[in-house]
Amino acid sequence: MSVAGSSIFTDADGYQAGLQDMLDFVVICPRKFHARLTWVELPHVQLMRAEESSARIAYLRPPPDKVFVFFATHQGPPLVHRGKELQFGELVWHAHDGKGHQRTKEGSRWGSLAVTADTLLSFGRSITGQALSAPAYPQILRPAAADRRELLRVHARASRIAETSPNRIINPEVVRALEQELIALLINCAEAVVGSDDDEAEEVQAQLCMHFEEMLNLRPFQLLPTKEICQLLAVSPQKFRASCLRVLGIGPGRYQKLRRLKLVRAELTRTGTQRPNVPEIMARYGFADLHRFVTEYWQVYGEMPPIPAREAPHR
Repeated sequence: MSVAGSSIFTDADGYQAGLQDMLDFVVICPRKFHARLTWVELPHVQLMRAEESSARIAYLRPPPDKVFVFFATHQGPPLVHRGKELQFGELVWHAHDGKGHQRTKEGSRWGSLAVTADTLLSFGRSITGQALSAPAYPQILRPAAADRRELLRVHARASRIAETSPNRIINPEVVRALEQELIALLINCAEAVVGSDDDEAEEVQAQLCMHFEEMLNLRPFQLLPTKEICQLLAVSPQKFRASCLRVLGIGPGRYQKLRRLKLVRAELTRTGTQRPNVPEIMARYGFADLHRFVTEYWQVYGEMPPIPAREAPHR
């Protein structure tokens, strides 16, 4: 069954849930963040179109059964994918397990298309006469101007239908026409792979940051000293910091603090029958002083943390 819709989000946590946690967000200034997400799910194609108000860093975990492309939908600040700036008109062609960081420098508008590997294979044979498979690693595509314009046009048209007339997506003729156009354009674009002499160095930096991210996933309650991280990753502090600045856009210390506050906020705002145990949560995440925690939370989110009044510090 085909479905479509569009939602507006006033916080990054809800937005991340709307993306089905495919992108794990750390927002640079959460108090200013809002977004709009439009989606269309057809039998063989899924597309998304997003508008975000402020800079963010996201760790991409694409579903293992899908092949994705990401691209900017308008001229403006570029998407930075695994440390590489994407020029308007370029696409990122993702492997099945193409994890990695994607960030923006300010508000952005981007889109995506996803198909299954089987769909790519069968349609590739019928359109080009050749078996077209997913790349072994993420690649940059620079399609011909005509193909790029047509892809953006059809993608925008599908998104407008989702936003204004989502019931049309259940019409078999509309679905069939959209799928055929989008898949054909995707296959045309997939043949325009580009590379550069810097790919190997950029890939090393991207891999370092991926290992850093996975390390944080295993130890979410700690703020790891840079020296310890570098020892575990077998890399010099200079190289590690340079990799973080290129791939994440900020240093490892600030990234960890924003990430930790996000996790704490998720626990404090989790719905349930029991109130959150604030001292226990603070202790688990290494906040020894309530006043300092409230100050840090206020500076990032622009609001008091959701803690019971009896536990809040007196001003």
